[in-house]
Amino acid sequence: QVQLVESGGGSVQAGGSLRLSCAYSGDIYSRPCMGWFRQAPGKEREGVATIYSGGDNTAYVASVKGRFTISHDNQDNTVYLQMNSLKPEDTGMYYCAVRMRLCFSARWHRDEYNYWGQGTQVTVSS
Repeated sequence: QVQLVESGGGSVQAGGSLRLSCAYSGDIYSRPCMGWFRQAPGKEREGVATIYSGGDNTAYVASVKGRFTISHDNQDNTVYLQMNSLKPEDTGMYYCAVRMRLCFSARWHRDEYNYWGQGTQVTVSS
C-alpha cells in the first residue's frame, strides 16, 4: 500500500515563505518520479513542480520558476517544496503525487501519476 502525507501548509502574507513536505511509504522504487500540484477554488489542478530521472532533474511551471524549489531526501523518503516570495495567486490546496513508472522527462498531467496525498492548504494574503 502506497501512502503519501503532505504537511507544512499554512497562511502567510505575500512575500513570505513556506516549506511543504511529502512523506511517502510503501512499495515505491528508490528515488521515484514525483510531482507537486495545486488546485485553487473553481480551477483545475495544475502541476507546479516535478522531480524526475532519479532526482537528477527538476522542472517548474513558469509562474513559480525562480521562487519554488523541489527536492528529494531519499533517506527519509520525503519530497519537499520550498516556496519563497509567495503571491496571493499561489493560494490553493497543494498535493504531492508519485508516478509508479520511471520518468526521464517532466510529467505534468495528473493522469500520469498513480498515488496522491490528501493535500495541504496554502493561503497567501496580500
